[in-house]
Parts: sequence; structure tokens; C-alpha cells
Amino acid sequence: MSGDRLIDAFSTTPALSDLFSDSALIGAMLDFEVALAVAEARLDLVPDSAAAVIAAAARAIDPARIDMAPFLADVRRHATPAIPLVALLVEQVRLADPGAAAFVHFGATSQDVADTALVLLLQRVRPLLQPTYDRLTAALTRLSDAHAATVMLGRTLLQPATPITFGLKAAVWGAGVGEGWWRLHSALSHAATLQFGGAVGTRAALSDQGPQVAAALAEELGLRVCPPWHTRRGRLAAIGSDCAILAGALGKVARDVALLAQAEVGEAAAAGGGSSAMPQKRNPAGCAVAIAAAMRVPGLASGLLSGLVQEHERALGGWQLEWSALSGTIQATGAALAAVTDTIASLEVFPERMRANLDATAGAVFAERASLLLRAAAGRDAAEAIVSRALARSRSEGLTFPAALRADADAVAALGTRLDSIDRFDEDIAAAEAVRRELIQS
Repeated sequence: MSGDRLIDAFSTTPALSDLFSDSALIGAMLDFEVALAVAEARLDLVPDSAAAVIAAAARAIDPARIDMAPFLADVRRHATPAIPLVALLVEQVRLADPGAAAFVHFGATSQDVADTALVLLLQRVRPLLQPTYDRLTAALTRLSDAHAATVMLGRTLLQPATPITFGLKAAVWGAGVGEGWWRLHSALSHAATLQFGGAVGTRAALSDQGPQVAAALAEELGLRVCPPWHTRRGRLAAIGSDCAILAGALGKVARDVALLAQAEVGEAAAAGGGSSAMPQKRNPAGCAVAIAAAMRVPGLASGLLSGLVQEHERALGGWQLEWSALSGTIQATGAALAAVTDTIASLEVFPERMRANLDATAGAVFAERASLLLRAAAGRDAAEAIVSRALARSRSEGLTFPAALRADADAVAALGTRLDSIDRFDEDIAAAEAVRRELIQS
């Protein structure tokens, strides 16, 4: 996947595309081989001179200069990138010191290289995404604080409901994104473990020094040491699943913004692109990118979950899908994060239109409040009858619902002067603010 390819334009960002590039993956695999030789030399399993030759040969390999066509053909033939990579390294080492070639990849297996290389790349994900996430949370916080008292329609099932504030809506967005980010951050941290098990996950080739080599190798690479996890793929599946949750939260923001920006709603405007046919249009392009990612990532994550069912000590096909699926989930999630951040940072909000859309309901949004007050004063059945009459009268006579209610003798008898304040937004704003603060503090 490349951010410079037209077909991937909505699926990644330049930084994430570089992170999962061929050069980065090959570089990470070479880092594993160098660290393995150095760790084994520390334990006198590999001569110091051989480790030095291996390190020098690995660093002399420029991934960008590898002829990828035959390399990829070998990857497909062997169903692993490690075999052609190790062959390339052995060739380079042999040119410098034929004897040192015997110590390349000593005691490791191909999956150790591939898995650890992937883990090394995954540890670079959060630092790449963190600045964008920080921008988004700051923008959402500013938006929420600025509109803590901006009253607007709540909408349920896409229909007008009880009033809320735009500050609450922005806080809900921020809470969803924050939860998704926290989950992904935790999953990435949990996955920062070395894979080193040898042929069947016992490190038998290293006799009783397997645990010491694993510890030294983990230290060299800055990873945690743990038992081999050749067929325990839960850590990687969790990253995919948590990407799907974060992408979904970002897609929720994008969907809401796009709906608010519809011309017939007009409560917000998002920066975006134009139309090739209709000059008047202002399409919410960032929302489109985020929603596309939110719809794409769950399918990729499901592949990772399906791949948990692995055979015996090494799987056939299960782990081979992970590089593509996991890099795809992360890149699409990063694309969504970048798109939503730019959208929120430039979002225009129109409180006067929010109020106009509220007024267009002719006060029907106060029916819930009236019903609850009337239940307490006159009982459920009477309350339902009074509210139904008032709503019908509002529609047939062109009155607002509060006016129709004040014209109903039973309503007046039950509520008296409390009817005078039934169409004020004070209680709605206060209730929304209480939840908004709860979300901010959680």
C-alpha cells in the first residue's frame, strides 16, 4: 500500500504508507537479524567477529535497491518473507567472511523474523498518530466548551427529539474517540513483545540457553520478552479490533457532521471539495474519507479474528494474512483520524440555524417534558390524552404545542402556572451540561 498510489488515496496517509513500506519491513527484519547475532555473541553462542560481520552486512543492504520482482516471487513461493531475506543476508555475509555465514539466523525460524519485524513497526504507530489525535481532542474540547449553551435538536432515529446542546454532541464525539484511542494505545503496548521460539516454539536449537538468548534479544530490540506466541495471535487481533472501534468512533463523528451539513439542515459546514458537475456544492470530503475507513476496517479486523484458529505449532495461512490485514486496519484508521481532525478543526457551526430548526417543530420537542409533568399531576392516562389532544390541535390549527397545551382546560387544571415555563430551554441546557461535564471528566 502506498500513499502515492491513486487506488489507496482514501486508505492511508503518507506517514503510515512509509511505515508499512517494503523498505521499512525489510529494514525491520534486518534489525532482528542484527540484534539476534549481537545477543548470541553476548552469550558466546556466536563469535564476536561473526556478529560484527553480520551487522555490517545487514547495514550495507539498502532495501530500496533490492530487485523486488524476484524477491517477491520468492516470498510467494516460500509463503514467508524471511527465507529470501535470510538468503540475501547470507549472500552478503559470505562475501565478507564465509565462516560467519553459518551464524546468520542462528536458532531462529522464519516466523520469528516476520512477527518481530511487524511488532517493531507497530511500536512506531502511536508516535505517528499521537500529534493528530492530540489536535483532534483539543479541537473537540474547544468546540464543546464554546457551545456548552448552544441549544439544538436532539435527534433519535433521524427524527426531532428532546433538545440538547451542541456542546454535549461534541463531548459525545470526544468520548467515543478517546475510548477508541485508549483501547488502541493499550493494544499496541500489549503487543510490544518479542517473538522468538525457533522451529516449534521450544528454542530447542539453543539447548538450555534459549531463555537467555530471548532475554538478550528482547533487550537489544527494546521489546518485552515472553514465551513464543507462534499460534497465539490474540495480541495482533486485538489491535485490529481496537482499530475498528476507533475507526467507528471517527466514522460516527464524520456521519454526524455530514448530516448536520446537509443543506436542508444547515447547522454546520465542513471544509471539503466541490463537484465536477454542480458548482454550488460543498461536499464534506473529509467525512467521506472517514466513513469509508469506518466501513472498511471491520472487514479487515474480522480476518485477523478468523486467523486465531491456527493449526498445531505453526499455522498454515493464518498468520500469513496478518501483515496485509493489520497494516490495512492501521492505515485506514490513521486516514480516518487525519480526515476527521482536519474536518473538526475547520468546522463552522451555525447556532441560529440550530434554533430555527428547533422552532420549526412548533414546540413539539417539549411534549416529553409536558407528559412527565402531567403524569405526576394527573396520572398516566390523563397525561397521554392531554398531550395527544394538544399535539393534534397544534397540527390542525397551526398553533405551537405549548400554546395548544395552555388552551387545554385539563392541562391548565393539572399544571396551572407551571405551563408558563414549559417551553423554556433552561432545563434542557442544564441537563445536557451535567452529562457533558460527566463525559469530559470520565
